Amino acid sequence: MGWGGVFVLMAIESACIPLPSEIIMPLAGWMLVADKGLGWEYILLVGLVGALGNLAGSGVAYWAGARFGRGFLERYGKYFLITSEEIARTDRWFQKYGDVTAFFSRLLPAVRTFISLPAGIARMNLKRFFAFSFLGALPWSTGLAWGGYLLGQNWEKIREVMRPFDIPIIALGVVAVAWFIWSRVRKIRAER
Repeated sequence: MGWGGVFVLMAIESACIPLPSEIIMPLAGWMLVADKGLGWEYILLVGLVGALGNLAGSGVAYWAGARFGRGFLERYGKYFLITSEEIARTDRWFQKYGDVTAFFSRLLPAVRTFISLPAGIARMNLKRFFAFSFLGALPWSTGLAWGGYLLGQNWEKIREVMRPFDIPIIALGVVAVAWFIWSRVRKIRAER
């Protein structure tokens, strides 16, 4: 999909659709830079394109959260295991630590995909949200592209090394999700 594909895919990832940047950006570093014989300086360009895509997708998710999120959560949050106290705590958190949260969440796998929605619901200052989101997305995107540039066509070897960890990682994920749901149901029942 080329350079435009990097932008679009990273925008999708930041619009709360879990399309992993951990696949998009390393492949961009490999296929758009290393495979084409371009120098390492093009990694900076790939990182910039990825970060701008993140910004575009974040804007969509932020807008959706600001426009529809609060009413939706107040009405249906209990069905998603979200308590009213947690909504209030999130508002306080973004008022106090919004800048730091926007920046560091862009450096964390999975969290980075969904942070824009609660920022919009809490109505964090939009300019500051965009600025700190971009500042966090740029090193993330650039770092992943750099990794793809260095690893190049060794993807198959890496996959073989990682294969034995697939089942334990999946099992750990299932246990974590089960514990999360169990604890949330208990908390919601206690709130009623």
